[in-house]
Amino acid sequence: MNQKTIVLDGDNFQLEELVGIARNQWQAVIADTSKTRIHKARTLVDTWVKKGERIYGVTTGFGALSDVPISYADTKRLQKKILLSHAAGMGKEMPEDVVRAMMALRINDFCRGNSGLRLETIQMLADLLNKGIVPVVPEKGSVGASGDLVPMAHLSLVMIGEGEAVVDGQRMSGANALAARSLKPLELAAGEGLALINGTQFMIALGCLALHDALNLCKHADIAASMSLETLMGTRTAFDPRIHQARPHPGQIMAAENMLKITENSEIISSHQDCSRIQDAYTLRCSPQVHGASWDAFAYVDKVIRVEMNASTENPLIFPESEEFLSGGNFHGQPLALACDFLGIAIAELANISERRIERLVNPQLSGLPAFLVEDGGLNSGYMIAQYAAAALVSENKGLAHPASVDSIPTSANKEDHVSMGAFAARKCRDIVLNTENVIAIELLCGAQAIDLFTNIKAGEGTLAAYRTIRQHVDYMKEDRQLSKDIATVKALLEDGAIVRAVESAVGKLY
Repeated sequence: MNQKTIVLDGDNFQLEELVGIARNQWQAVIADTSKTRIHKARTLVDTWVKKGERIYGVTTGFGALSDVPISYADTKRLQKKILLSHAAGMGKEMPEDVVRAMMALRINDFCRGNSGLRLETIQMLADLLNKGIVPVVPEKGSVGASGDLVPMAHLSLVMIGEGEAVVDGQRMSGANALAARSLKPLELAAGEGLALINGTQFMIALGCLALHDALNLCKHADIAASMSLETLMGTRTAFDPRIHQARPHPGQIMAAENMLKITENSEIISSHQDCSRIQDAYTLRCSPQVHGASWDAFAYVDKVIRVEMNASTENPLIFPESEEFLSGGNFHGQPLALACDFLGIAIAELANISERRIERLVNPQLSGLPAFLVEDGGLNSGYMIAQYAAAALVSENKGLAHPASVDSIPTSANKEDHVSMGAFAARKCRDIVLNTENVIAIELLCGAQAIDLFTNIKAGEGTLAAYRTIRQHVDYMKEDRQLSKDIATVKALLEDGAIVRAVESAVGKLY
């Protein structure tokens, strides 16, 4: 594993770097330039607290209790209490990559120097990340406004020796997790409890990983569609650049160009170029339009995600240059809620059209191929139930794709009277990605099986490269076997990018 160190300064964090930290255990360090701002902001907070300034969440209560003053003597006690009281999560624990992404994004936010946290507190979070301490964060409990209070509280508890964490695969108390890595629990200073939990990092972590995986799906969708096109005896005419320049949506143009490259020099397509069929079905002919629309949606989401990755989302915000603090609402997750809903819908459409191509492949009345792509049909069911499984996932996606952001419910005695539901939008989006990866894996499996039925005709250069990669890991199905293992194998190839690398090696870079 190629381990790298990423320097976080609050302004230049990239999606690819985040994925490396989340999934490949890359290290994160605080930039020297950030340390100066962090120190200055903290000095201001200490000065204001000593002067008795009324600062939300520092010398006052929280939410509807913001008018309750907190004495100087109680400001430290307040910070521990906010973590304990806000750790009200439920449900399954979030996967390690999501929690690591949350930690890295929170550190980067703090590196902007607007939180008022001490450097040692931010460094403690970096130590947890770099030393492999993964806090246990339940999936449910955030309404996506006032930040992701509940999941961030669970994450932060470990820093003070509370809560639970996973170390080397073992779940243990926060105190034992720190001891396992020779760390001591942190005592929080005034304002630090609120600063730790008042941000959008649960939503953005899920959104970042979902976007990364969705972008990976784009090329695989084009490869799968190209395999289906060839084995269903389709034509490349619909991918002619002149058609797409006449309606110049960027994603559509890129998807059409990809499919032209992938199917280049296809003997299967050239073998029936004089046939009587006038046009292919929409799932073949309109693949660039459908895939491309999703790609363009991803481009919008990418813009939102990259802004949020390098933003200050606490409240209040400290401005060291002007020596001021301001209360606002940067913790509100509405931008992310809308983006994650849009992303989920766009990903679901890739699964929708893929499943319809799977149906065409396994249906002998539509494909002209053996029923369910298997010899001795009747005794063998072949890929019959693979289509069922894809259909089940597609239908599940339809429910998951209903926008969470259209909902809101008041909280904190109606002080927080509009919330984004962005955390739910982000969780649903991740589930849609996982479902869609399986659907496209099934189409790739069916496409490879169908190519084997064209025993004497060569597929296009890109299609053939994809087929050969799949066949290195999954054998031709001559008779029925457990399909779940084959689906999981191809899904792993998809996630790894092995199929795309093979295709690009054969035909050049895809968009």
